[in-house]
Amino acid sequence: MNYYLGVDVGSVSTDIVVIDDSETVVDKLYLKTAGRPVDAIKSGMALLKQHLGDIPISGVGTTGSGRQLADVVVGADVVKNEITSHGIAALKYCPKAKTVFEIGGQDSKIIILRDGIIVDFAMNTVCAAGTGSFLDRQASRMNIPIEEFGDRTLKSSMAVRIAGRCAVFAESDMIHKQQLGYSQDDIINGLCDALVRNYLSNVGKGKEILPPIVFQGGVAANKGMKAAFERELGYEIYVPAYYDVMGAIGAAMMAKTESGRKKSTNFYGFDMVDFDYTTKSFECSGCFNMCEIVEIYVNGNIGARWGGRCGKWSTGKNVAL
Repeated sequence: MNYYLGVDVGSVSTDIVVIDDSETVVDKLYLKTAGRPVDAIKSGMALLKQHLGDIPISGVGTTGSGRQLADVVVGADVVKNEITSHGIAALKYCPKAKTVFEIGGQDSKIIILRDGIIVDFAMNTVCAAGTGSFLDRQASRMNIPIEEFGDRTLKSSMAVRIAGRCAVFAESDMIHKQQLGYSQDDIINGLCDALVRNYLSNVGKGKEILPPIVFQGGVAANKGMKAAFERELGYEIYVPAYYDVMGAIGAAMMAKTESGRKKSTNFYGFDMVDFDYTTKSFECSGCFNMCEIVEIYVNGNIGARWGGRCGKWSTGKNVAL
């Protein structure tokens, strides 16, 4: 049996998945990045080795905002953006999917699929009002575990109207509604409605949203958000079993395809948890752009450089182990 590894490094979570030849998920990890992506990856790899032993990894794919860093850390065979990864994974679990909603901790995305092909997408990385971090903040402020948010909305008798265009205004409006005496359940329900309106009017603006609709990302765990989308759109929303690690699954699937082409892997092995990784940067003075060049050192050797506009320093991965 061959196994394939997918690593999705985001600002909030680092997701790691192992699939087999039949693309069945053998193991999955959802870890907090906590501003230390290298440590999160190393911790995840150590956990995988504890769970599965030193299994043969035939291909590795990385994705997410930290995909280039993950490539240098683990030795990837394919490095792809999160739109491609999430789209491929959505089609695996819902082959007829036409729309994908993906809401994570710091950003949100919409992916438009037609006949199994990604034809359009949009992302929102500017305002926190439509992301999971805003939900986390409000849950903490209301002293309610975020895991209970979804169930609390199902107990609500009405959705209080919350201004959801801006995270700051939404929070002020929630405080005002609390002072008026509305119940927490109704306020939480209204918050979910506000986030859905924000998402559809910003990320989904101008997009043809057709069913089947797949909802993935960490926020898909919130039953209130799923119900709010269904009320607003009038369509049933499908939440896959591995909604929280779909990007990593897509990366692992692409690694499997790439493995079939090249018959080998760049994976450094599970011993990479003992490697020393250091990040440095400098400002290139070669022209008026003054680009910041990022350098990744692995065991004291240059692993990769990137960040320049002209490609002068982008030598690609060059790890001497």
